[in-house]
Amino acid sequence: MRLRLLLTASVFAFPVGLHPPLASAADLQPASKPMPHVIDHYIEGAIAEAGVTPAGQADDATLIRRLTLDLVGRIPTTAEVTDYVKSTDADKRAKLVDRLIASPGFARHQGALFEAMFNPEGNGRGSGAFRQYMTEAVKENKPWDKVFREVVLANEADAKLKGAAEFIRGRLNDADKLTNDVSVAFFGVNVSCAQCHNHPLVRDWTQDHFYGMKMFLARTFDNGGFLGERGYGTIKYKPTKGPERTAQMMFLTGAAIEDKTKEPTPAEMKAEKESLDKAKAAKSPPPAPKFSARGKLVEVALKDTNAEFFARNIVNRMWHRYFGAGIVNPLDQMHSENPPSHPEMLDWLARDVASNGYDLKRLTRGLVLSKAYSRSSKYESSLPSGKLFAVARLKPMTPNQLGTSLKIAATDPASFEGKK
Repeated sequence: MRLRLLLTASVFAFPVGLHPPLASAADLQPASKPMPHVIDHYIEGAIAEAGVTPAGQADDATLIRRLTLDLVGRIPTTAEVTDYVKSTDADKRAKLVDRLIASPGFARHQGALFEAMFNPEGNGRGSGAFRQYMTEAVKENKPWDKVFREVVLANEADAKLKGAAEFIRGRLNDADKLTNDVSVAFFGVNVSCAQCHNHPLVRDWTQDHFYGMKMFLARTFDNGGFLGERGYGTIKYKPTKGPERTAQMMFLTGAAIEDKTKEPTPAEMKAEKESLDKAKAAKSPPPAPKFSARGKLVEVALKDTNAEFFARNIVNRMWHRYFGAGIVNPLDQMHSENPPSHPEMLDWLARDVASNGYDLKRLTRGLVLSKAYSRSSKYESSLPSGKLFAVARLKPMTPNQLGTSLKIAATDPASFEGKK
């Protein structure tokens, strides 16, 4: 496998990805139906079909603890628990959820979780600017498709957006890892097994898919601490059978991008080098190319049916965050041979989040107000399949949750100042 920055004029016919299509609109619940009701419709229907008795609803003290830990990353104070349990307000749960989502703790906790999602190895990559970027994004309720654009396109000229570049910058020395990490984080697809050969177990993923995705990212390089991108360059790879091939930009669905860029002339190469050196000396981002491969990735990934991967992935990840398991497990195995536990529900939620501007606060609110979310974790007999979500899963605390909760538990309640 070799990366060579050369001109490509070849256009290959690539196989189309075999991702499962969204269900027909006629098969789904009405779009106007409240999200918690839709979730409970599909979850309770599957439980009934399996002949399982679900766990009852959690008591108020358990529910406020769960919601406070999940939404703001801490246990509730004793006063918060007492007030919630004693309240007879029929809308107290919705009001609690809205208060927690509106609090600074929500942005802080969710920002940390997003950083862990983008950097699952937890190896301290970056300066912390990416977490700050994600925290501000949650605080502003920035649409998820906009976060995608800002992370992939990385406008470092804007101080508020500079932290978003850390995701790509931290992987510049390994284009293969960058390719797979982008695919995993934004589309729920691990294509690493298709790097050396077509995926041995999943017919959806071939070498064409891996190198097609890599073509969107391999032209990116470091220029004096800033991300640069060339407007030309190819990747050659040797398939398991047949002659060496030239990769074409291709999304996971098989949608290909025709690249008409030409290899620069010596004069153009000299001018490019001078421009890059000038930007480096000025400690500023280099100019963007006329043809941006990363820009084409954003464009094709959010277009038409290609966006199904994008929408399904964020729904699946947010579901996993609050329910302890995904609708598709593992989270990076979104393909036709690993069907979701509740396909119609995943499709409804994916369409809903996309049609409502990828509003993750709205998605969060809908998920945690469902009866499925508020089930008890107590079950008297043998636990039913976790895929049914008939019993609440016990979830381990993150280090931040544990540390903050210990501080609250060890503090004199009389010292708390209001809702600080």
